[in-house]
Amino acid sequence: MSAKIYIEGGGDSNESFETLFRRSWKKFFESAGLRGHMPQVVRGGPRKRTFDLFTTAIATPDSERVPLLLVDSEGPVQAGRSVWKHLQARDEWNQPGGASEDQAFLMVQLMETWFLADRDALKRHFGNQFKETDLKQWPQLEDVPKETVLDALRKATTKCPSPYAKGKVSFKLLEKINPTLVEAACPHAKALLDRLRTL
Repeated sequence: MSAKIYIEGGGDSNESFETLFRRSWKKFFESAGLRGHMPQVVRGGPRKRTFDLFTTAIATPDSERVPLLLVDSEGPVQAGRSVWKHLQARDEWNQPGGASEDQAFLMVQLMETWFLADRDALKRHFGNQFKETDLKQWPQLEDVPKETVLDALRKATTKCPSPYAKGKVSFKLLEKINPTLVEAACPHAKALLDRLRTL
């Protein structure tokens, strides 16, 4: 048994971006020690389409693959609130019949939050013009608003040859960050990786 994980991801629809998306997530999962538990990655595209693909997978069970959903939380997650409760409150998505609590996961508050957990990877990627002082020492990364995260990354890289922008740069960074640091700083990331390790 393994996972088939439907991951939110917009950007270009061309084949090269699709390849980058899959490769980046594969490298991240490999770095997390999931070589023997490697999930099949499905790029869901826009947020709602990702949920729809997951819902279809739940309705058509596969004995070999457990469908999982991974999307940005797009905001804070209340303490003690389940992922499905968060998605119902924010997106009006109801937990599909047949889907369990451990089949939906969040990047809190968005994937870029994970990058802040590994500042050495950011420095290596962006080079000497990277201004780390624009990244505060936030005690709880998942509490940092998404716009604050994006603004900090933009400011820290504004003088770099390739400043931060969502899209290809995001996935080139995903390949380089240390999952151990990410799951130590982001409890929802740890929940995802722990679930994948059980398959």
